[in-house]
Amino acid sequence: MAYSNKAKDFFSAELTGIRDAGTYKEERYIESPQGAMITVEYPEGAPQKEVINFCANNYLGLSSHPDVIRAAEEGLQKRGYGMSSVRFICGTQDIHNELEKKLTAFLGTEDTVLFASCMDANAGVFDVALGKEDAMIADRLVHASIVDGMRLCKAQLYNYKHANMEHLEEKLKETQECRFRMIITDGVFSMDGDIAPLDKIVALAERYDAMVMVDDSHATGFMGKTGRGTHEHCGVFGKIDVITTTLGKALGGASGGCVSGRKEIVELCRQRARPYLFSNTVPPVIITAANTVLDLISKTTDRRDLLEKNTLYFRKKMTEAGFDIREGVHPIVPIMLYNAKLAQDMARDLYDEGIYVIGFSFPVVPKGQARIRVQISAAHEKEHLDKAIAAFTKIGGKYTILGKSKKEIIELYGY
Repeated sequence: MAYSNKAKDFFSAELTGIRDAGTYKEERYIESPQGAMITVEYPEGAPQKEVINFCANNYLGLSSHPDVIRAAEEGLQKRGYGMSSVRFICGTQDIHNELEKKLTAFLGTEDTVLFASCMDANAGVFDVALGKEDAMIADRLVHASIVDGMRLCKAQLYNYKHANMEHLEEKLKETQECRFRMIITDGVFSMDGDIAPLDKIVALAERYDAMVMVDDSHATGFMGKTGRGTHEHCGVFGKIDVITTTLGKALGGASGGCVSGRKEIVELCRQRARPYLFSNTVPPVIITAANTVLDLISKTTDRRDLLEKNTLYFRKKMTEAGFDIREGVHPIVPIMLYNAKLAQDMARDLYDEGIYVIGFSFPVVPKGQARIRVQISAAHEKEHLDKAIAAFTKIGGKYTILGKSKKEIIELYGY
């Protein structure tokens, strides 16, 4: 038997270690559409429970919007369930081209190409744009999908301290003999909700003749005055060479991603990017829904404006309640707890109070940086926010962390 008892015992011990460390990740079964209120079965076999969802990437509340659902239904009836092909064989419909043009206009770029996911976009873009004579200079906290994509590329890899422009400049000076250089960053960093200083990054890129690549998955649709993304928020709209982003968060929450930017790089992705050439095209049902989403958010900023209002309110009230949260303006609100078991225990108790959140710990975040990541949505009403604030305050009091500093929380619970 190929799967030996030795192998079985080893993997079982690994899983036991994860459980003992309090970092085992359990899946909850949602038995309703995605929204501010969801019906959940947890643990498995328990009665269904209606809870307020504060951990979805459904920033604009469009995952179950009636217009989006209607568009998906029409797409299913008119264009079918799937294309059974990659794009360059027989996997391209006119609606794919339509969505790519809408994304290009919305993001303020020259061209766009769709991928099955933003993870696929990040896996494909570096290898087609850069070679062994070139350098990738990445923020140390870039998303795991960017890390994986960079590993597939033959270019020399450098990194700079998170959002540290002095260190970035050192790396730019160090790599001046390279043919091309690309500065690589998230627009918004998903665990902390902090925003890359793209204005300063672009200024350095222009000074040292480097390209800029931004994964804007946690910003497209709502960051910036009209929701175009981090580049609009930072005042460098039209100056980013490569943007990767997703349809799976604010833009409807299904799946699909893209590379958008300089037309030559986008066209090279069509010709050479392996995830594009060897993965089925994004299904028509998602494309028709995403086209409708782009129409909705291009006509009005109402949802983006409501999200901003909800975010500012929640951040203010949670800070006043005495929680240690990372400062910022993004709807990702990290409630810092530092201890993995504490994060899991509080998330469990909050679920009992009707608040659905998840504790995050290593390896999703660095050791000693455990937290509950709260995500605000335009779908949340003020009563949802107030109920969450009250529940957090109650449970925070139970664990005596209100008003405590990082040092004091660690003294109580350890890392």
